[in-house]
Amino acid sequence: MATTRQAHTVWEGNLLQGSGVVTFDSSGIGDYPVSWPSRAEQANGKTSPEELIAAAHSSCFSMALSNGLASADTPATRLDTQAAVTFEPGTGITGIHLTVQGQVPGLDEAGFVKAAEDAKANCPVSQALTGTTITLSASLA
Repeated sequence: MATTRQAHTVWEGNLLQGSGVVTFDSSGIGDYPVSWPSRAEQANGKTSPEELIAAAHSSCFSMALSNGLASADTPATRLDTQAAVTFEPGTGITGIHLTVQGQVPGLDEAGFVKAAEDAKANCPVSQALTGTTITLSASLA
């Protein structure tokens, strides 16, 4: 069964001096302020589209890797994933780097890296972002 998740943003003002609020409608987890300076300079307590993409990518990748490892009878006890989305004003998103450390009893480093590469290629968020260079660093903890 397909699911649809929703969020919305209310923006007021122009790009440089304006600001907005992103609301997570489906989960109801809250409202988060956004602005151009929080995107192109320092976050200063506000989020950005790139941080939201990083959150989506790190969680999706972790789920895909967890599933792949369990399907291979080497379930992880812990996965710690970071997604770093780089934004360059005037150019856009120039890359995403995933870093994952895993605790996977019975699996060697090469097997973990192979499973992580598979998850990177096949998680739905990675597939949605195929126009962006996605790199990966994977290691066992």
